Amino acid sequence: MIRWRPCRAALLRSAVIALAVSGATMASGGDSAIAAARHAADAAIARGDPVSAEVGIRKAIAQTHADDALRAWLAQALLGEGDRNAARRVLDAGALTPDSAGLGWRVRGLIALADGDLRGAAAAFDQALNVAPHDADLWVAIASMRFTGGEQAASEAAADRAVALDPRNPRALALRGMLIREQYGLSAALPWFEQALLLHPDEPALLDAYASTLVDMGEYRAALIVARKLYDVEPKNQRARLIEAVVAARAGQTELARSILQRTGTAFRDMPAAMLLTGVLEYRAGNVDLAVEALERLVDRQPDNLLARHVLARALAAKADWRRLVDRFDGDVTAGRAGPDLVALVGTAWTRLAARGGDAQAHADRERGRALIARAAAMTGAAPAAALPANATLAVLAQHYADNPRAAGNAVPYIRALIAAHQADVAQSVADRLREDNAGNTDANLLAGDVRMIRGEARGALIDYTNAAAIRFNVAVLVRMDAALRAARRGADADAMTSRYLAQNPESVTAMTLLAAGWAGNPARAHDLLALRKAILARGVQMPLVQAPSTAGGKTG
Repeated sequence: MIRWRPCRAALLRSAVIALAVSGATMASGGDSAIAAARHAADAAIARGDPVSAEVGIRKAIAQTHADDALRAWLAQALLGEGDRNAARRVLDAGALTPDSAGLGWRVRGLIALADGDLRGAAAAFDQALNVAPHDADLWVAIASMRFTGGEQAASEAAADRAVALDPRNPRALALRGMLIREQYGLSAALPWFEQALLLHPDEPALLDAYASTLVDMGEYRAALIVARKLYDVEPKNQRARLIEAVVAARAGQTELARSILQRTGTAFRDMPAAMLLTGVLEYRAGNVDLAVEALERLVDRQPDNLLARHVLARALAAKADWRRLVDRFDGDVTAGRAGPDLVALVGTAWTRLAARGGDAQAHADRERGRALIARAAAMTGAAPAAALPANATLAVLAQHYADNPRAAGNAVPYIRALIAAHQADVAQSVADRLREDNAGNTDANLLAGDVRMIRGEARGALIDYTNAAAIRFNVAVLVRMDAALRAARRGADADAMTSRYLAQNPESVTAMTLLAAGWAGNPARAHDLLALRKAILARGVQMPLVQAPSTAGGKTG
């Protein structure tokens, strides 16, 4: 059963575990005792009980001594329990029979995927394809691997293949539904989940994905009903509690949300969305030190997560830790990456630091603070996208890039450094090559467009952003397309696009904010603008909306 998560890395780790506990096709023929053991293990895994599957398989091995014939099922059960090392040892301990090799290689690939070893996973899945090319669960695993590697278009193709092979496979249906959500929006995904649940009304993966989507659409009562059904179907599934915590947080019931989240123990300690939720809840409860602790851990893990950075800045300001606030976020302001709230916070921090001294430096700090506060007051709309600064010298980054120009980990820091060094033309060629090498990746298309925007080529950037939107139309794409359309003097098109996005994602405060900025000053939209501003206020502008622990997407926020 797929345990869906709110951010891309966390989401796909959950898919790995889910796929590991998916039912394997029982081999045809063979000893009746072996076939019976496999069948019993399949049934146990299908109902979410890998422990019973392990016990049954070990008993069958003791009775039949058919280790090789049952090895893949034992490894699958152990992986379903979360014990990758034990599953790996079982597979390494002997051979696989021809009728179990497909499952064995699939499990080996899932272990590698859980370890973050994409090459190892790809190699194992290739072996599995040679043996079992029509295994729908294998194609679900391949789709998860491709999504983890940033190959969104290829991931969708693999998920489509899984559904075509087995239109009733609940794991394939759940994953395809979440990819539809990512590509087209929340409303587009709902019919998919609803149709799938008609086939599998008690499937945890589908209930989880459906509930998360309902939360993000603002359908809280319906989401709670589905979450409670998920809890009834699988009482040990902490995802139901996490969904309930998000609904409580959205409703402003901070203490209830904290209580529910605490009951999940450490199950979601390293999930980015849960880390953000913890930070927001502790902030609301006045536990600022705990909020900062959770948020700093998240920002250190995901330094490019702009929403997490923004919430951390709020928490540091509440703590009056002005020095840490300036040290962490003044660079965001300087790079033009900060919205008005963050600019104002950094400005306030500079003025508070200046108040502690009376020398020339204090005077300079005070003037900088006042200038930033004035700048924040004059800002409207969303801040334009800007590259995060690189941490190494241009020469070092250039050498890393030359060693492997296809690797995003080498190309992206190099592009950032080139932009900082005012070599945008060179940065464009590097970004374009990265995009060509990763044509099915949203982020690669966005990066190429970002460099074009920095160079003042809004129309060219729109092409890259449109290509990105065709793969995955999320908030990051929306903000960039809005900025590019307005830079190209196509404000009406920007408003129309954002309205369509808001229709699909009715709780998106970002979309509301962009639309409000577009409507400002338009007398014909005065009534609509007032309603929109009320909606934004109702959704909590003082702290960002907590996101549902959905299976979609990139970084939280």
